[in-house]
Amino acid sequence: MSLKVDVIIPALNEAESLPHVLGALPRASIRHILVVDNGSTDGTAEVARAGGAVVLHQPERGYGAACLLGIDHALNRTEAGPPDVLAFIDGDFSDYPEQLDTLLEPLVRGEADFVLGSRVLGQQTGRSLMPAQRFGNALATWLIRILYGVRFTDLGPFRIIRREALAQLQMVDRNYGWTVEMQVKAARLGIRTLEVPVDYRERIAGESKVSGTLRGTFGAGYKILRTIFVHHWATRHRPANPAFNPKSP
Repeated sequence: MSLKVDVIIPALNEAESLPHVLGALPRASIRHILVVDNGSTDGTAEVARAGGAVVLHQPERGYGAACLLGIDHALNRTEAGPPDVLAFIDGDFSDYPEQLDTLLEPLVRGEADFVLGSRVLGQQTGRSLMPAQRFGNALATWLIRILYGVRFTDLGPFRIIRREALAQLQMVDRNYGWTVEMQVKAARLGIRTLEVPVDYRERIAGESKVSGTLRGTFGAGYKILRTIFVHHWATRHRPANPAFNPKSP
């Protein structure tokens, strides 16, 4: 079975690394590559176009804001119609884009609707996963297991999901809570989810927008934990309206 796959890459000042990401993606498996420029000042958009990607501009800073714009374009604004599957990967070349097919296989086989690439289960090189990231991942996934009964090992950015499953999630977070919102909502709704090992390396250049600064580390940690508890509260206090969807603060 052949699935139409669109890849969304949120990017902020990734001109140096983005050509490597675009060059390593398995193009035979992909319909469109959407690079969402989140306010870059280094020529990221030009590099993306040169690499064959469609470039979208999201001036509102925020990982979730960039992803939401990419989703809207993929689902509503392409002449070829919406894809069957949307994939998300960072533009810093810390993931291994060629492993996209590994994430896609369980969907092709009909075993899952949402596949998360786990860096914890894969191989890491150098200082790719910093101690703060490891601790944050462990704490967040432990809480998800305790509160939702679903076992994850990572909140990694490399992930792939069927269009219908994504629509059920009604994603709203516009910054640090994006990845965990997707996971806790999938857990709440019983969406078939699978983790597969993916490898991880140090980014080519520049500083991580999250783990690279004290502000980013604490801001992301606070938002992730808050998102976990807000959606757990929503599960326990869900009103009669089935369309209820709490906005992540």
